[in-house]
Amino acid sequence: MSAVVAVINDLREESDELDALVGGLEPLAWRCPTPAERWTVAHQIAHLGWTDEVALLAATDPDRFGDEVARALAAPESFVDEAADALVAAHAPDALLARWREGRQRLDQVLGDAPAGTRIPWYGPPMSIASMATARLMETWAHGQDIADALGATRAPTARLRHVARIGVRARDYAYAVRGITAPEEEFRVELHTPDGEMIAYGPESAAQRVTGPLLDFCLLVTQRAHRSDLAVTAEGHDADQWLSIAQAFAGPPGPGRPPRPERAPRPPRPERAEQGDRR
Repeated sequence: MSAVVAVINDLREESDELDALVGGLEPLAWRCPTPAERWTVAHQIAHLGWTDEVALLAATDPDRFGDEVARALAAPESFVDEAADALVAAHAPDALLARWREGRQRLDQVLGDAPAGTRIPWYGPPMSIASMATARLMETWAHGQDIADALGATRAPTARLRHVARIGVRARDYAYAVRGITAPEEEFRVELHTPDGEMIAYGPESAAQRVTGPLLDFCLLVTQRAHRSDLAVTAEGHDADQWLSIAQAFAGPPGPGRPPRPERAPRPPRPERAEQGDRR
């Protein structure tokens, strides 16, 4: 199996897993707020459906996709929210779900049929078929995490997180550039540990700048689904430490990230039992 086919298959599995989570929800659950400010479960699925449709447009009609890029450049801080708001306002949950299913199936077909060497324009640099599938998997997983958090569901980490980690590492210099910061010239060493104890490594083993931690935590960090202080990802070296504070695996302006989890307030002392006859 080629690497392209493998990541397309993994994207399909990631989407199917999220579909299983939202497919049976009652209409009221679609209005449940997620950790993303102002976004409900419906917004999350609307966004995934919209992004799949835009990716499909980029792959099939680059000239029309250029109009989408122009709209994004005109309102870089709001165009994503506006698209999600418009879809949620226009469609009931069952229609949003059907639209997402149809769009991702069409994109799956287009990516699978694309000739080798195809480059797809995007909001950042053009992407190969494998990179586009990886980016869609990353977003599906990240927005799926928002939905899982909103619903109180626990998702077991899968081997598909390797794709999320890889795009997070490859986007290192982009995270600097989008903030107007010059990226370090030297490569970093990134060592991530899977739940079963396997290590996934990127960069030269001798690198002075190092990042280590659990694979899941690193993925939560680069997708900005959790605050760095709540994750077991550590840096060795000034530049690596700076990167962990700005890392993002997604194209577009820097995200606001998530605030640290509030510390649990100490339980108040239990009141002493009243003496017999005390009616306090």
